[in-house]
Amino acid sequence: MIELDLTLPLARFTLRVMRRLSGHAVAVLGPSGSGKTSLLESIAGLRAGARGRIAIDGEVLLDTRALLFVPPERRRLGYVPQDALLFPHLTVERNVRYGSPGGEGAEEVGRLFREAVSILEIDRLLARFPSTLSGGERQRVALARAIAARPRLLLLDEPLAAVDVALKGRILPYLLRIRDELHIPFLYVTHNAGEARAVAEEAVVIREGAVVFAGAPEQALEWISQGDPEARFDNILAGSLETTVSDGGGFRGIGVLRVGEARLVVPTEDADPASSRAVFAVSPEDVLVSNRPLVGISARNVLPGAVVALEIGEASGWARIRAQGIEWNALVTKEAVRELELAPGRPAWIAVKTHVFRRLR
Repeated sequence: MIELDLTLPLARFTLRVMRRLSGHAVAVLGPSGSGKTSLLESIAGLRAGARGRIAIDGEVLLDTRALLFVPPERRRLGYVPQDALLFPHLTVERNVRYGSPGGEGAEEVGRLFREAVSILEIDRLLARFPSTLSGGERQRVALARAIAARPRLLLLDEPLAAVDVALKGRILPYLLRIRDELHIPFLYVTHNAGEARAVAEEAVVIREGAVVFAGAPEQALEWISQGDPEARFDNILAGSLETTVSDGGGFRGIGVLRVGEARLVVPTEDADPASSRAVFAVSPEDVLVSNRPLVGISARNVLPGAVVALEIGEASGWARIRAQGIEWNALVTKEAVRELELAPGRPAWIAVKTHVFRRLR
């Protein structure tokens, strides 16, 4: 439980957050410059101007009326900014061990280190220096350093902002492992509604220092799209995966993901069990839209549906299409909307190729 009664004067407005956050994983969304990073820095104790009260699981970290301020190093919080901020002169192993908690016995420190290395799968990187790592590897090392300290709460400030779409798909499963296996709660700042739906149980949308929405991530889409040009709406699909074995010829395995009434053809790996729960992501750029039935095309997933909503800017925007029980977000141009005569309530068909599905877990 995170209790916030916080006020922080900023250049253009004053950040005011009065909220109890009970979710194990909370997404913080909103336009750039709305106060999201300032909120995390205030919780971490890095903002001297913060006023009010902050408590985590009943322990008060800030209470200006009572003249109480717990310094950052005693708050037991893990903070991962957009830039991983690794020590360039230290190896990966020494970077991760740098976060080990003081006062712990050698055996416990070793256990925490091994657990962090295992969860983030960085054992083969331990002898390397940060300059030799890819963007995704640096972020995994930064996450490992944070969790090796066994924090009571992780503060993640757009940790995937600096990596490309493919790397995001590979790193998100590690965040899910932190949540599900280590049971470390976190606040996760992002512009991506799909990421929020994948990792969070609760969402908070901030605009110009004020909380304009708090609730389930899937209900935050309307609020996120208003006033945030950087907002993204990846499609997150969770369901039962049934694998099939290809009959040779060098083809990669395929499977069927059952999401409600929909049966989606998705890629699988040889190690996947015959039946399991799985989560996939599809970028809105990879969802093709038509105003008539699609036949004779290579895409394995062709679904009939109807337009739910359109949010179009000067040149492009988002179409939300409900097809076989799933609401899909598709990136469309203004010209395409006009030519296809897309409008809420009108029929539409979507096509999604198998290879664009990214496995998250």
